[in-house]
Amino acid sequence: MEAYESESASKVALWQQNYMDSGIHSGIHTNVPSLNGKGDAEDWKQGGYTVTTTTYTTSQLPEMEEQLASTRGQRVRAAMFPETLESGVRVLSTQADPGQETNVQKLSESSQMLKAAIVQLINYQDDAELATRAIPELTKLLNDEDQVIVSKATMIVNQLVKKDASCRALEQSPQMVAAVVRTMQNTNDMETARHAAGILHNFSHHREGMLAIFKSGGIPALVRMLSSPVESILFYAITTLHNLLLHQEGAKMAVRLADGLQRMVPLLKKSNVKFLAITTDCLQLLAYGNQESKLIILANGGPAALVHIMRTYNYEKLLWTTSRVLKVLSVCPSNKPAIVEAGGMQALGIHLNSSSPRLVQNCLWTLRNLSDAATKEEGLEQLLTTMVQLLGSDDINVLTCATGILSNLTCNNSRNKMVVCQVRGIFALVHMMLRAGEKEDIMEPTVCALRHLTSRHPEAEVAQNDVCVNYGIPTVVGLLSQPFHWPLIKATVGLVRNLALLPANHGALRDSEAIPRLVQLLVKAHQDTQRQTPGGGQYMDGVRMDEIVEGCTGALHILARDQTNRILITQLNTIQLFVQLLYSPVENIQREAAGVLCELAQDREAAEEMDQEQATAPLTEMLHSPNEGIATYAAAVLFRISEDKPQDYRKRLSVELTSTLFRNDQEAWNAVDRLMAADGYQPESSIHYNSYGVQDRDMGPDYA
Repeated sequence: MEAYESESASKVALWQQNYMDSGIHSGIHTNVPSLNGKGDAEDWKQGGYTVTTTTYTTSQLPEMEEQLASTRGQRVRAAMFPETLESGVRVLSTQADPGQETNVQKLSESSQMLKAAIVQLINYQDDAELATRAIPELTKLLNDEDQVIVSKATMIVNQLVKKDASCRALEQSPQMVAAVVRTMQNTNDMETARHAAGILHNFSHHREGMLAIFKSGGIPALVRMLSSPVESILFYAITTLHNLLLHQEGAKMAVRLADGLQRMVPLLKKSNVKFLAITTDCLQLLAYGNQESKLIILANGGPAALVHIMRTYNYEKLLWTTSRVLKVLSVCPSNKPAIVEAGGMQALGIHLNSSSPRLVQNCLWTLRNLSDAATKEEGLEQLLTTMVQLLGSDDINVLTCATGILSNLTCNNSRNKMVVCQVRGIFALVHMMLRAGEKEDIMEPTVCALRHLTSRHPEAEVAQNDVCVNYGIPTVVGLLSQPFHWPLIKATVGLVRNLALLPANHGALRDSEAIPRLVQLLVKAHQDTQRQTPGGGQYMDGVRMDEIVEGCTGALHILARDQTNRILITQLNTIQLFVQLLYSPVENIQREAAGVLCELAQDREAAEEMDQEQATAPLTEMLHSPNEGIATYAAAVLFRISEDKPQDYRKRLSVELTSTLFRNDQEAWNAVDRLMAADGYQPESSIHYNSYGVQDRDMGPDYA
């Protein structure tokens, strides 16, 4: 047999040297068929294929099969449990292609993960059983009178709670938790207190642990630890309290009763940004929806410390948590001025260009809430400029805040009005008004801001003209009717009145049908006032209808300075209504009604109609009014009415006017002229946005 195999091998070698090899034994012509099935040699050259062949003799095949079969168990064991193989043992591999794993190799990773999980489960069970058996003895040691023993026991427990299984077993024992709390509370050794605080900190990571701490009176003990001079104890105490405030029912009240706020506010002077982030979030959790907590923060200097943080640090999470506290405090009437006085408006404005959307949102809401208390604040030029720029945003929240801030900061502040006008604020607000549509949360503050900017500052006339040239008047006039709510209508009436102060705007207002809309609104509001209750004026959406009557009458008064407008107002049968308004119990309405009658009386027909409507009697009564404006207007109208009366009537009226007003006719007319020139004045008012200061739903504990 051996001779036969030797002879065969020599023949193969001879064929390779001298003849074309058939490939039966050497496999030299064996190849993989081409994809197209043609098997062109040129195709293989272009494809760059490499073929590796292994030649076995017939006698080697049984041996190879036996070796593979005998090592199958070793290969599986090597893949799943490599640590069980003896050192130096070589396992035959069946991997033909290095880039492709065998089935056994594919199972290797999953098998290792399963084995690790089983080992961990066994160890976990061992840890839990060990801790459970140790609880009675450890509890006894923690209650020992010897402080050295107590210290050692605390250290052991602190080591045990670092493993999850042991921690869960220990926190299930009320006696153990109570012993730890008692140890932390009574010890004078800082190291023992540190271990005890660390134990409670680990307990607070589980719901069962937090409940055990709460029931064992751990919150007052933790609050006392906030006065510790050791930084690690402070950190353990504040983080444990934070976990309790977030997840344990009743923890907030317990912290308040333990004077937690009084101890937390002074911690704002620390410099560790992560510690401050947790502390400020604790303050937010305690102050949210609790007025007493807000006042305690104020009494302990909280607003100034919080503003200092906003000015000093750039750690985003600290700035975010601090801005949340300021937002909650900004709806408190007592905290508002304190925050503004500490420079809160400027400090918050610094972060409006931050890359953090949540920080920008909180700063904007806080600024909006504070803005009605900052109308006299100086140094807000950059903030005002930023607000005008933000009017180009597409975010509704940003637009709501920006328009509200501009509305309040331009109220009764000539300097702020000029700054906004100089940075093209009128253009931005008019276009904002065009974009707002029926979104009254944006439209109302926008109109209020325009109302403030169009009166009582050196550039008011320019602002009045800018509204017109930017095609704002048709949109403004369109707001003079419902379904818009009365606060927006009231603001619009005031803006129309201011726009009418510029004679060049009268044509645009008339073409937009401002006069008939004002008259229609006046009639409706006057009818509503007639239904008012004995206890006070009629309110609609929080607006007194008397204010709408006064505003509409005042706007018509200014518009009536134009002759074309006077004719139109008279044609709308308004004189009878104005005469009725002379009897109003509201002095300002009497004044405006007398003023518009004074303008209309310049036309002879209108003066005659006033006489027919019995206007003489109330006007004569008004001559004795302590209000100089009312008396002067009444005198002017009576003069107009008396122009076609007999001489005796006019003489008696002259004597009456002389004895009442103590001035001659020319002086009375001069007074009327002065009064009419001053009628552009309209009281401005800021808007309180308290309802927005408590919209804070994100309570997540993210402080990494």
